[in-house]
Amino acid sequence: MARTQQDYDDIPGTFVFDAERSREGFGINMFCMSLMKDANRQAFKANEAEYLKKFKLTPEQTDAVLKRDYNRMLELGGNIYFTAKLGATDGHSFQHLAAIMTGSTQPDYAAMMLGGGRSVEGNRSRSGKVVKAKSVKAKSVKAKAPGKAKPKSKAKSKSSAKRK
Repeated sequence: MARTQQDYDDIPGTFVFDAERSREGFGINMFCMSLMKDANRQAFKANEAEYLKKFKLTPEQTDAVLKRDYNRMLELGGNIYFTAKLGATDGHSFQHLAAIMTGSTQPDYAAMMLGGGRSVEGNRSRSGKVVKAKSVKAKSVKAKAPGKAKPKSKAKSKSSAKRK
């Protein structure tokens, strides 16, 4: 099933983990979370392709995991915090994974983050259009005057009614 286009899909280098991606990536995320247990990490290291068969991964997801293509895993529904479990299994720090995913070295990535993050120049949108944030208007709530609210009565449970 094709993914529904969202306004935020136009942001380069960004894969927003929304409900649709969550459903799409359920198997890949369950695989990554399984790596929290030592026995599962050992089984995965012993035979990666065989271990992945326990999870309902698409061929694209399986390929991305085996190639350690973290950006592709995110695009296919992987959650960044879950996919970091795979990186940790390989001995990578979260910062090192972030550097890999941005195509930079770890020192360059650290310098970029310490310098305020990625520049917005060239990173505004793929289509060149300006995406305006949708405003959400709060519903007005009328405050009740003090002393006019009726206290809520507690419903008696069956057990308390039997005791009387």
